[in-house]
Amino acid sequence: MDHISSKKSLEQVVQEFIHNTEEIWFKHSKVINITKHLKSWWNEDCQRELEEYRTLRSLEDWKFFRSIIKKTKQVFFDSKIQKIVSKNSSSWELMNCIMATTNNKD
Repeated sequence: MDHISSKKSLEQVVQEFIHNTEEIWFKHSKVINITKHLKSWWNEDCQRELEEYRTLRSLEDWKFFRSIIKKTKQVFFDSKIQKIVSKNSSSWELMNCIMATTNNKD
């Protein structure tokens, strides 16, 4: 990069930075469709047990539903962490995964 010696050259560098940042953002960001069950760990077992609980509304069904949720989350996020660790990704990627785990608590 050339030496920034004037206001005009500084503005040019800033505009180039903004352009590059936007380009990278749109290249790597993804559109998320908001649905009833947006959580990526939600699966058919969760849905089935939720429906079972809603049908009978028993405490035992509620406890079983919660145990399925806990197990499903653990399996899902453990596999995510393993993928990140196995491909020698950056610690920031692992941190993002861990933060997603803590933010996805019901």
